[in-house]
Amino acid sequence: MEPVFEVKHIDYRYPDKKALQDINLKIYPGDFLAIVGPNGSGKSTLLKLILGILQLQSGEILVNGEPLNQQKSERIGYVSQKANSGNTGFPASVREVILSGLIQEKKLFQRFKKQDRERVNQMMERLNIEHLADKNISQLSGGQQQRVFIARALISNPSILILDEPTVGIDAKHVADFYQLLSRLKSEGITILMVTHDIGVVADTATNVACLNQHLHFHGTIQQFKSLDEVEISKIYGHPVQFVDHSHERECCL
Repeated sequence: MEPVFEVKHIDYRYPDKKALQDINLKIYPGDFLAIVGPNGSGKSTLLKLILGILQLQSGEILVNGEPLNQQKSERIGYVSQKANSGNTGFPASVREVILSGLIQEKKLFQRFKKQDRERVNQMMERLNIEHLADKNISQLSGGQQQRVFIARALISNPSILILDEPTVGIDAKHVADFYQLLSRLKSEGITILMVTHDIGVVADTATNVACLNQHLHFHGTIQQFKSLDEVEISKIYGHPVQFVDHSHERECCL
């Protein structure tokens, strides 16, 4: 089986420090990879390289076996950390926000067609937000907004869905529902890469884990990750870390 997404020998240095050193990752169809690591570990830098915000200094990134810079941007569906914040007063309905995810498929001044709107209806049903279709995005809760932006990211049928700290701005009581949604998307065959501080989510949802702190200290299955003890994980973080299991509602101290 060929990987959907591959990071090969990535190094990156800022003028005053090295951020990443020889990072190698492979994500296969249907995987859910959680990238975890402390603040300043290089997670944001890696994400910016993947999204083309920063230019590669060495190595390469492949999507479906082809260099990322030769791919159309719709091959990656992206939901940013700030997607569900700062939307107060944003004059767009849920339907319009999701429809905007198809803009990249359109030629200049080309109008949306009936088929496009039907795709939006199907996506809303898939994510159980059809009852919100005509509501203004600013009227929704953080959890509802996050579903809308995931729908927008998936509407163009990307090869991989990338989420950056997706529970930021979501009430604690809705976090479990959000992870259930990700579990369902994974079961439907969606390939997911998620950057998170929440180590506990890997116990409930992810299939694979990458522990990043400038180097890639661990990259393996969830079963292999669970076999690590707290001392080994703490070495990666540079301070004591308590493993969290959301299914048992235990707290984590990072």
